[in-house]
Amino acid sequence: MRSLLVLLLVSLTSFYSFATDYSQAEQQRRIKKLLMGQVGSSASIQYGVNTLLKRCPEQVKMVLPVALKLYPHQYRQIMVGAIRAQPALISDVVDAVITANVTSAENVVRTAISVEPAYSREIIGMAEQHNPSNLENIVRVAVQTEPFISGSVIEDTAKSKPQVLWAVLTGAIKGLPNQVSKFVKKAIALFPSESESVVTHAVYSSNKQSREIVKAAVESGLDEKSAIAAAIKGGAKQTDLAKVK
Repeated sequence: MRSLLVLLLVSLTSFYSFATDYSQAEQQRRIKKLLMGQVGSSASIQYGVNTLLKRCPEQVKMVLPVALKLYPHQYRQIMVGAIRAQPALISDVVDAVITANVTSAENVVRTAISVEPAYSREIIGMAEQHNPSNLENIVRVAVQTEPFISGSVIEDTAKSKPQVLWAVLTGAIKGLPNQVSKFVKKAIALFPSESESVVTHAVYSSNKQSREIVKAAVESGLDEKSAIAAAIKGGAKQTDLAKVK
């Protein structure tokens, strides 16, 4: 193992020196040779990517496509190695893996958040850039992977882009249905003028939780009559809303 480490350090020094002087094709060829050499010497692809990017973080957009092309089924190891090497580059990592099309965006989000939940906003934002229409599922997977971020997902994502509020709210509710009251209160606090629509969307997205939703809306300042009307619009039955208080 020690001889492998020495060989790797020598190779990395060579890689670092030519990185700005050689063509992209030549850089890719050398990166491929380095990664294959490490894996062939019993080092994991996670270790290889991690070591390369610790030494040359600016090459993340070069290293990851090569690694993913060589070992597409080991995308999780590649992601973990890259993120742990340089957590601040997590958007580039998510971008590279989704672009490589080796797995679904949801799997990319799940892996990235499990490694670095503190960067959930960046992870979700990059995944949304690739597929805006899939934001609901992206949020659902994100909050299921790390429930601790569920409150900030609505605040960070929907506040920066109000037009995606409904997709974010629906995804959060479907991901963590037992926290529907918290999500309703958070959404109403951010967009009080949309209180009735929040109730309607929440009821439509949830499963038999209309009473909890109406109660949360009333506690957030919406009058009970309006809250009940909005809930019925979302599919709730009048009998389910009896004695909300």
